[in-house]
Amino acid sequence: MDAVSQDSFEAEVLKAPGKILVDFWAEWCGPCRAIGPVLEELAEEYPAARIVKLNVDESPAVAQTYGVMSIPTVLAFEDGEVKSRIVGALPKPKLLEELADFLA
Repeated sequence: MDAVSQDSFEAEVLKAPGKILVDFWAEWCGPCRAIGPVLEELAEEYPAARIVKLNVDESPAVAQTYGVMSIPTVLAFEDGEVKSRIVGALPKPKLLEELADFLA
């Protein structure tokens, strides 16, 4: 999974075509570390959707812009628009259920 930052967010997410999941996370966040491997699996299983990580400590303005108040938060973007928001470290089956329409 690639990392994006405040500087690259617009080009890598907002102006990029297609479906992109953005994992808002931080080094110190235990639940973020728990969901990380699940997102890695999804990246391999669903190549049509690009999955990237954004460190909220390094890019607080992006997190603030999208109202990310707790992490992990996963935002699903399609053609620059937020289509779905998932807050918390969900187990893979629940995450897949929440993202079923997006990943289809």
